[in-house]
Amino acid sequence: MACVRIAADSTCDLSQEQIERYGITILPLCIMMDGKSYYDGEETTPQEIYAWADKHRTTPGTAAVTFEKLEERLWPMMQAGEEIIFLGISEDMSTTCNVVRMFAEEKEYDKLHVINSMNLSSGIGLQVLKAAQLAEGGAGAEEIIAAVEGARDRVRASFIVDTLTYLARGGRCSAAAAFVGNALKIHPMIAVKDGKMGMAKKYRGNMLSSLERYMADLAEELKKAEPERVFITHSLCDPALPERAREYLESLGIFAEICETNAGGVISSHCGPNTIGILFYIAE
Repeated sequence: MACVRIAADSTCDLSQEQIERYGITILPLCIMMDGKSYYDGEETTPQEIYAWADKHRTTPGTAAVTFEKLEERLWPMMQAGEEIIFLGISEDMSTTCNVVRMFAEEKEYDKLHVINSMNLSSGIGLQVLKAAQLAEGGAGAEEIIAAVEGARDRVRASFIVDTLTYLARGGRCSAAAAFVGNALKIHPMIAVKDGKMGMAKKYRGNMLSSLERYMADLAEELKKAEPERVFITHSLCDPALPERAREYLESLGIFAEICETNAGGVISSHCGPNTIGILFYIAE
């Protein structure tokens, strides 16, 4: 067992296999629907979220991890005196990192360390796996924190979305822009920069042709990527999209591991179905 325990919030979008392989503790964020709170990935699914959102024509609210879950999952480690590193969704998108800090302060526990990933989805997952591998290799908390934070700016996280409806419902574009964009079959590329999501490019046409142009735009950075792994992360996608992304990434002959994961409820509720992204580290 690693001497440092690694925890992350549910937006890291790692597969269950990866979570179990490295003994990662997942803390769920909350999805708010009909005045009730549901734990992301545990009490609701993206399918249920989409059905609710389409019925009510709005996006569910989201909230940070609760003290209840922190008590349940981190407190036993703290009672055992273990060193814990928590990696959370960008602080520009959620208060989760601060909630975990407050929990550590309340418990007067100085071995719970919080890393602001400045990212989302498997852009966090890449950092979580880096931390977990270092912990497994026997690295101490300070070494792990330095390595993860030192590489944080080299994460490349982006997605293309099929519909602007969910972005509009979440206030990331106007209803008028969404109406026109959907009519013109515009699929924006949403990229993370400096901890924030923003529209980087726009593609027009069907999703498969848009995916081809998205991958072509990523080509130069992909050729400079760390070869250890790359993520294809998507939300209720047409299977042809991740299949084509995998074919393309395999053709590059760069990556030792191509990981395909499903986006969780928080990411899905903001981006909508048929969203797909390619996420990786740029090499030093």
